[in-house]
Amino acid sequence: MRKLTAPFLAALLVAIGIWMVPPAMAADPRCSKEIKLALGRCPNSTLTNGTAQVGGTNTKDGSQNHSSGQAKPEKNSKGRALDSQSYKETEAYKKCAAIFGGADSVCIPRGSYSVVTPAAPDGVVIPPITITDLASFSPAPGTLTGEPDNLGVAGLPTNFTTDAAAHTRTGTLFGYPVTARFTPASFLFRYGDGQTRTTTTAGKTWDALGLPQFTPTDTSHTYTERGTYQASVDTLYTAQIDLGTGYFPISGTLTIPGPPQDIQIYEARTALVAHTCDEDPTAEGCPTR
Repeated sequence: MRKLTAPFLAALLVAIGIWMVPPAMAADPRCSKEIKLALGRCPNSTLTNGTAQVGGTNTKDGSQNHSSGQAKPEKNSKGRALDSQSYKETEAYKKCAAIFGGADSVCIPRGSYSVVTPAAPDGVVIPPITITDLASFSPAPGTLTGEPDNLGVAGLPTNFTTDAAAHTRTGTLFGYPVTARFTPASFLFRYGDGQTRTTTTAGKTWDALGLPQFTPTDTSHTYTERGTYQASVDTLYTAQIDLGTGYFPISGTLTIPGPPQDIQIYEARTALVAHTCDEDPTAEGCPTR
């Protein structure tokens, strides 16, 4: 794997929208280049004037154009500088906390603070990262299972589950190694008879739920006619990426269709029989008949 360089990490954080730039910082030999570039300062550093740079606009050449040379505190709607508790409600803090595990010693500077977005350093140009960039990481499709044994009875609930779960994939973005973590957000069950259901649960077996067979569940479906149906499930994933500094969320979802499964639905008929299907699988009304 290629080693992350400080200019690349800085540029990638800019692409995601994280770049925190105070005007001055105290030197700290324990501070790595990556943390400096991600935060614009070292953990526990003291801002020399007690405030951080606010605003400023990007000029066409990418340089910062500030209205004055004085550092100004971030202000709330009433025009007052934000304290540490109020700062925790800002997007700057939330983005920093997502990368550094919510460590206040890292994410809250001494003084007020805000976010500016400079041009990528050292001429490194990286486009914004979107959820579609992660499609090539091939998140796993969910496999649908109907119980019992992909069989059912018309007029009675057939229970469905899927094995889709949170998992990670490794790959590269812009030529650098990245780990992506995919987490199911919702499931679209397609029952094959034109009916669908969207849930936030992958479903559980009747045994796991402590229910008898043919009991309705959050993911079950009742077919009205016998026949063979092709059922499947689409999994909607959210994603996070790890550039080597911890996971950071990417907005949007990826929809991954699962493979279809043949669900055989039988018609129930009442009859007196000499043996059960376990005793005689070829008896009248048994699935192998």
